[in-house]
Parts: sequence; structure tokens; C-alpha cells
Amino acid sequence: MTTAPTAPGGSSGTLLDRRALALLFAGLILSMLLASLNQTILATALPTLVGELQGAHLMVWVITAYILASTVMMPVYGKLGDLIGRKPLLVGAIVLFMVGSVVSALTLNMTGLIVGRTIQGLGGGGLIILSQAIIADVVPPRERGKYMGIMGGVFAFSSVAGPLLGGWLTEGPGWRWAFWMNIPLGLAALAAAIFLMPLPRNRRGRPHLDLAGMGLIAVGTTCLVLLGTWGGSHYAWSSPIILGLIAGTLVAAALFVFVEGRTREPIIPLHLFADRNFNLTTVAGLFIGIGMFGVLGYMPTYLQMVAGQDATASGLLMVPMMGSMLVTSTAGGWYVSRTGRYKWMPIAGSVLIAAALVALSSLSVGTPLWLACVYLGVLGVGLGGTMQILVLVVQNSFPVTQVGTATAANNFFRQIGGTLGSAVVGSVFTARLLSLLTERLPGAEGAVEGGTSALTPDVVKHLDDALRIPIVEAYNDALTPIYLVIAPLAVLAAILLCFIDEKPLATRIEREAPAESVVPADAPVPADLAAGAQARVPTPAAEEAAAADVDPLADADPRAIEGTSAGSRR
Repeated sequence: MTTAPTAPGGSSGTLLDRRALALLFAGLILSMLLASLNQTILATALPTLVGELQGAHLMVWVITAYILASTVMMPVYGKLGDLIGRKPLLVGAIVLFMVGSVVSALTLNMTGLIVGRTIQGLGGGGLIILSQAIIADVVPPRERGKYMGIMGGVFAFSSVAGPLLGGWLTEGPGWRWAFWMNIPLGLAALAAAIFLMPLPRNRRGRPHLDLAGMGLIAVGTTCLVLLGTWGGSHYAWSSPIILGLIAGTLVAAALFVFVEGRTREPIIPLHLFADRNFNLTTVAGLFIGIGMFGVLGYMPTYLQMVAGQDATASGLLMVPMMGSMLVTSTAGGWYVSRTGRYKWMPIAGSVLIAAALVALSSLSVGTPLWLACVYLGVLGVGLGGTMQILVLVVQNSFPVTQVGTATAANNFFRQIGGTLGSAVVGSVFTARLLSLLTERLPGAEGAVEGGTSALTPDVVKHLDDALRIPIVEAYNDALTPIYLVIAPLAVLAAILLCFIDEKPLATRIEREAPAESVVPADAPVPADLAAGAQARVPTPAAEEAAAADVDPLADADPRAIEGTSAGSRR
């Protein structure tokens, strides 16, 4: 096996010296910030936005469209990054994201906004995946924990800054500036990607694209999300449309497995599922994603409509959640890098997430705000100890030549959970809300100017108590019980994570696939490799292959360093 060389002046096992690594990491932080801000910035602007565009019935798609598009693109970016290099893909993703921002800012109706958010998602799907994979290109797993922790902290910071910024913009220049602000930030991220990221060059030649796999992922994911969004709310579960979506999801999944087992460069290689840690973290991440996006997407709306807070204040009330997530994620990353221990953290985090969801389900109109903040803080601690550690566990199970594909596949299924969480929570919330409003205020459509679909926090605040109180109670009773229903998923995640194999974190960047994770046990061993293994020295052919396998940087003096085998390392 070969390992990445250490550049002059670099820390042990890394490809870059400290200055180059710091500049690269700064560029990645900008890309992460760009993507993560736009997952949360509309949370506080959403009530006003849908009221102005008169599209409360389409509210769920403002968030779901972005998450769906980014989810579909994650495996594409991950696989292409392994094949052709990550830098050009990151540049393209940033440009695409900025185009979507312009479309969203200029829209005059909800349909245009949803289209713009979809374009944003097509670019945003690459920003987080490529940032995580680029770190894996230059930093070994043992040292990677602190960097992944900081990345998790960036997400937490943006989750605080997003609602605050969204609220301030909504009350000030207008919610459209939540999209216009992406232009200067995107230009800064673009400059950083071009000038601050001296990444390894790919030498595989012209890649073979798994177009069939990409298409099937898009079809299957879209059918699944539409099923979660429309099932039981817009259409009965027995309706032809819902049955067709179920059939479409199952057929697409079956065809995907068939295609991936036969294509030369599968977008999600089936051998990934032979790794126990990959399977456990993937399913656990999917369950956790449902709860996380369900809270992030709709709690600020709840705080505005039920607690009577303005957009800025509702963002401030999310600070305990994001602040605790920031501290826990960063401190946890440094702890993992220092001790090499990590298994207990996501288990404990999942238990805290379950407890927080149960607590949030008990909120009522009269609950003190400080108590709601405590519940959100507990949720943040759980998320901070879970999300980035799961990514690290996956990356530690595969060599850097596959780390983009493995990271993207893991995040893909986590985002599936997030998409379903956002879609299902939003769909059920909207359906329950409209039903409760109709039940408790049968004349509300005529009493409220523009009808219930035009309700905004400001409109509700100035209504007479006879109308305001039933509306506020309807919002509370429509949302909080959903959190109790999804809390058991976090418990299941904790149980699954108990079975993780806590493999030692590698101190070098592996450039070759571990044999046990790629080649079947009964596969014949090539004669030259068998002879080389018996002699305990690399053959000339192996040395030449190893030298070609290491991608030196322009300023580095590369040397192929023979490392231990995957089996002995673990």
C-alpha cells in the first residue's frame, strides 16, 4: 500500500505545509458557509415570504426543493471528484449556486422561487461534499477530526447567523436580500477555490460517467420525496398517484442496484455496503437527519407565529441550539484528534437528540421561552457530537481514492433523511394547520384579508384575540406532536451506533483501496502481487504504480512511502 507523501514543512502525514493547509482550509470554510447559510437563512423569512407571494400551500417546497436537488447531486459530485479532481467541480458548483440565487432574488411568484431554489441546490450539493472530501485529500484521519469539527462548527455558526440574518433582512431591506448576499460571498468563495486550493491532480484520464446510475438516483429520490410530501395530505395513500410514486421508487431502486453492479465506474459502488461501519453510520445519519431538518426548517416559524416573536428575535432564540452545537462539534473534533477515541460520542449524541425531540413535543402556547431554549440547546449538543463524527468514521474506512464517493454516498442517505424530514414534517404540519384552522375558525378565510394562506406573523399579531388565539393554538397543535413521532428514530440511531467497529484512526493518507473492502475474499490473487507479498518487498512494477498513484503538488517534493497494510493497521 502507498501513502501520501509529506510535503516539506508539513505535519506528519499531510500533503501540505501549515501555511498552504491554512489557506486551503480557509477557502473550504467559505464554501461551507455559502451552502450552510442557505439551508437556514430562509427559516425566519419564510412566514413573511410565503405571505407576500401568497403561497402558503407551497411553503414546504421552498426548503424541500433545495434539499432535494442537493441530495440528488451529492453522489454525482462525490464520484466525479474521485475521477477528475475536485477543484474544477467546486468552481462549477459555486457558479451554479450563484445563478440560482439570482433567479430566486428576481422571482415574482412562488413557482419562480422554487425554480431558483432548485438551481441553488444543484450547486449546493457539491459545496459541502467537495469540502469534506478535499480535507480527506490532504489530512489523514487521525488529524482530520479537528478539521471536521471546525467544519461542523461552521455549520452551527451559519445555523445561528442564518436565521438572525434572514430575520434582519426581512425586517429591513427585504427577504430578497437573503439571495442577493450570496453574490459577494460566492465571489469570495470562487476566488478562494481558484487561488487558494493547490489540490492533487487526477491522472486517470478520461472518466467513464455512470449516466444511467445518475438518472436512476434522480428519479428514485424525486419519487420518494414526492411520496413523503403528498402522501396522506394532498392525496390519499390509496390514490393512483401515491401508488405510482411507491412503484416508481421501488423500480428505480431495483434498477439502480442492477446497473451499479455492472457499470465500470458506479456512482455508488455496491462494495461500500460490504463495510459494516458505512452501513451503520449511513442508516443512523438518515434517522438523525429527519429530526434535525424537521426542527431547523420549522421551529423559527413556530416561534414567530406561536410565541409572537419577530423574525430577528426568533433567530436569536435559535442561538442556544446552534451555540451548543458549535462548541460540542469543535471540542469533540479536537478530542478525537488527541485521543483517537470516537465511538461513544455519536451514541450519546443520538440519545440527547431523542430526549430533545420529546421535550420539544411538549411545548405549548404558554411554555416559557427560556425552557424552549433549553430544549433547543440539548438538541444542539446532540447534533454537535454526532454529525461530523459519522463522516469521519466513514472516511476512515476507505482510501482517499474512494473517499469522495464514500463521503457523498453517506451524506446522500443522510440528506434523504433530511429531505424526508423536511418534506414529511412540512407536509403534515401544513395539512394539520389548514385542517385545524378550518375546524376552529370556519370563517377565517373571510375574516382575514387574503385568507389563511396570506397569514404572516405581523398580520396575526394585530388580529383580535378572538381570531389570534385560535390561530396561534392551531400552529402549536399542528407542529409539536410531530416531534414526538420522530423521536424514536434517534433512539434507533443510538442502538445502531453501538455496533460500530471503533477502528484506529489512520495516521497516513491511504492511496490504495483496502483489499478486504474492495476485492471478494474468494477472488484470485495476481501472481506478481502474491510474489511481492511473500518477499515482503515491493516489486519494481509495484513501486512504479505506487509512484504514479501519488499525486504530488507543484511545490512538493513527493516520495512514495510504503505504509502498513490495511489489515495490520486495523
